[in-house]
Amino acid sequence: MLKKTIAICLLVALISSNFSRFFIYAGFELNHKYIAENLCVNKSRPWMHCNGHCYFMRKIKEAQENEKKQDRADQQNHYQEALPVAMQSSIPAFKEETPKITYPNTVTPEIIHRSYSILLPPKIV
Repeated sequence: MLKKTIAICLLVALISSNFSRFFIYAGFELNHKYIAENLCVNKSRPWMHCNGHCYFMRKIKEAQENEKKQDRADQQNHYQEALPVAMQSSIPAFKEETPKITYPNTVTPEIIHRSYSILLPPKIV
């Protein structure tokens, strides 16, 4: 029973982070009157017909910025996990130098013949 409860709580937490914009929209629709009367920035300018949409757009923009910050932090964490510095210095393969093999430059004494029939245009009969 405890495992099921924990699993359900984790699923709700994961879903809520993915649907944050939906929850903002639902909260806006449920509290539309209160937002228009008290939280609207443009309530002193009724000719704009804002009705709280300025507040809604500001909340959406904040949610997008938070998602971007979280994505950047996740990418940085993935990069740090992929390249641990302490592990690279402890691997002996990186410390040893591989011998450099040099090959002599040989000049071919004859011309290499290639088939140029592929590059010829078709003949008109």
